[in-house]
Amino acid sequence: MKDFAGRWLVFFSHPADFTPVCTSEFVAFARAADRFAAMDCALMALSVDSLYAHFAWVRAIRDRYGEEVRFPIVEDPTLVIGRAYGMVAQDAHDAGAVRTVFVIDPAQVVRAMICYPVEIGRSVEEILRIVAALQAADREQALPPEGWMPGQPLLAQPEPTLDSVLAADDPMGWFLQERK
Repeated sequence: MKDFAGRWLVFFSHPADFTPVCTSEFVAFARAADRFAAMDCALMALSVDSLYAHFAWVRAIRDRYGEEVRFPIVEDPTLVIGRAYGMVAQDAHDAGAVRTVFVIDPAQVVRAMICYPVEIGRSVEEILRIVAALQAADREQALPPEGWMPGQPLLAQPEPTLDSVLAADDPMGWFLQERK
């Protein structure tokens, strides 16, 4: 993880190589790799499969879909890393139970954690949106509202004082304001 200090990181686990949902996700992550890089955000995956299985799988993805998976895929056959990060249950014998995503900021603080069930693929577009929203929140010291997309207005941090509540023209104006 120290190699990623100073930049954003999307660290995600996947149940197994050569599975349909995981393959669809890796194709999507590979296609979006330049968009993550443009946000100074690295990608790193984790799986119980061996390094050799990872190599064979990324080659199969390249040969079938024309996409090169250039981000690191960590092998974790004993589940030590997955357990340490809470990506698999402490009593699990395999990683097939969950698809976990961590969005980690440049100070190496986990800012978002998303868990998907094994049968549902994650949305790479949503992960891109989360990274962009966290970066905008930090940069602007503001709050991205529901469904926020880059370029849309952000919300102001509320000032929860009695004076600000009583001075507001609108009863919701003290806690829900778009930034101008």
